[in-house]
Amino acid sequence: MKISTFRAVIGLCFAAVFAAVVASASVPLGVYAVVDKVVLEPADTEPQRVQIWGTFALWDEQAGLGFRTPARGYLYYSCSREQIGICRNEWADLKSVAGTGRMIGFGSRSLAAGRVRATGEQASAPEAYPIQFGVVQMGSSPRGAIFDQLKALARVR
Repeated sequence: MKISTFRAVIGLCFAAVFAAVVASASVPLGVYAVVDKVVLEPADTEPQRVQIWGTFALWDEQAGLGFRTPARGYLYYSCSREQIGICRNEWADLKSVAGTGRMIGFGSRSLAAGRVRATGEQASAPEAYPIQFGVVQMGSSPRGAIFDQLKALARVR
């Protein structure tokens, strides 16, 4: 086996192990969500801001379960010029799961997650997009009260 092939195989094995670890609910994500739609602003090409519509549970150390009670609405974020490439990649990932009903997570418990805005609220003053672990798909049946609440609210329309 050539060294380059060997390195590629090792790299794929590492990526698979990392993905399995990241996909567990023990990763300290700051936002769990079922995303309905993603609106990129000012347009899909080279966006500067994002509206993420759906159902969300945001980390809050003061909340009983560690997460605020899930809420429907949207999150509104912008990104610094230095990290815009990372943001755009994650926003594309969010857009790819929008409308599928799959639960995802992103951000970090150590970063501000922003706030869930009401569906009728005007989009203004976006918060900083919380970059940390990427967009993580939670699998088919994550366990725990917060996930049950999030799934139940996401089904109600």
